[in-house]
Amino acid sequence: MKTEEIIRAVPKVLLHDHLDGGLRPQTIIDLAKEINYDKLPTKDASELAEWFHRGANKGNLVEYLQGFEHTIAVMQTKESLTRIAYEMMEDMYKDGVCYVETRFAPVFHTEKGLYYEDVINAVLEGLEKGKRDFNVGFGLIICGMRNMKNTLEMAELAVSFRDQGVVGFDLAGEEGGYPPKKHLEAFNYIKQKNFFITIHAGEAFGKESIWQAIQICGAHRIGHATRLIEDIIFDKDGNIIKLGELAQYILDTRLPLEICLLSNVHTGAIDKIENHPFPKLYKEKFRVFLNTDDRLMSDTTLTKEYVTAHELFDLNLDDVEKLNINAMKSSFAPHSERLKYIYNVIKPGYAKMRERLLSLKNE
Repeated sequence: MKTEEIIRAVPKVLLHDHLDGGLRPQTIIDLAKEINYDKLPTKDASELAEWFHRGANKGNLVEYLQGFEHTIAVMQTKESLTRIAYEMMEDMYKDGVCYVETRFAPVFHTEKGLYYEDVINAVLEGLEKGKRDFNVGFGLIICGMRNMKNTLEMAELAVSFRDQGVVGFDLAGEEGGYPPKKHLEAFNYIKQKNFFITIHAGEAFGKESIWQAIQICGAHRIGHATRLIEDIIFDKDGNIIKLGELAQYILDTRLPLEICLLSNVHTGAIDKIENHPFPKLYKEKFRVFLNTDDRLMSDTTLTKEYVTAHELFDLNLDDVEKLNINAMKSSFAPHSERLKYIYNVIKPGYAKMRERLLSLKNE
């Protein structure tokens, strides 16, 4: 069996995936036609996919985010939101993902008069239908935007839907000039409601952004955290000599880091993938796992992220299993559900694959 085939077949967990960054190109074209949206660069699905990939691979976050103008433009009706959420679940199933936490910012989906509640209900409808049809578990994360002032309202929305499938709150968008501490009201509200927080930090801005997200805002997980490397001292061979106080705290508290290999190159968080801090963090036993970020923009899947890690950083099947158990442990699902996935889905899935590989070897 090819490595890609093996990795696609085993159960995986995805916790950092943007709903508006993972649309199918053909769906964008279909929906644009329905609403007479005429700004797409092409009406050919493969050309459109290529346009998104090319546009995203510019090496800086601001340009990377420009493609979202088109995806968001076609996500303005209940029907489109439900369809996109449902198709995302189907794509997860085809990629061997057993549990996914997808995130989006409702604030971007009200141009045609939908209320925030309509927007969230429409997405949840698609996710629920996908769960029934494909047996993929999900949680929905509501994003507030760093450059907007209504993050408290988004936090309140997230909490109000906690019994319908919303599992947490995120702060997303451009990091520079928009520190997370400007949104303390939102984070304090979430904490008071015993709810979950993940924050994009340490992607386009330094380790201070990560420190603030954890120690000021109370993040339970960090999205990207690529710049945590600034708080670690290495020898000339790249081995870790000493962890700074922040890195040591993150390691000791098992605070999860949502690693996105390919998008970190595309946004310029790292210069080239070979220099990604992921293998060093993993070797040092940080709670890390791989994610897709924006599947359309970065032309990726969770399988592709793990295949990339296997090829560049020598990850084997045991590593892939461990990383996905890390991810499930770090999910915002109830504890009993996390255990159910680990012991009833993930571990048996990898055991089955090892048996299959052994029988192929003995044939």
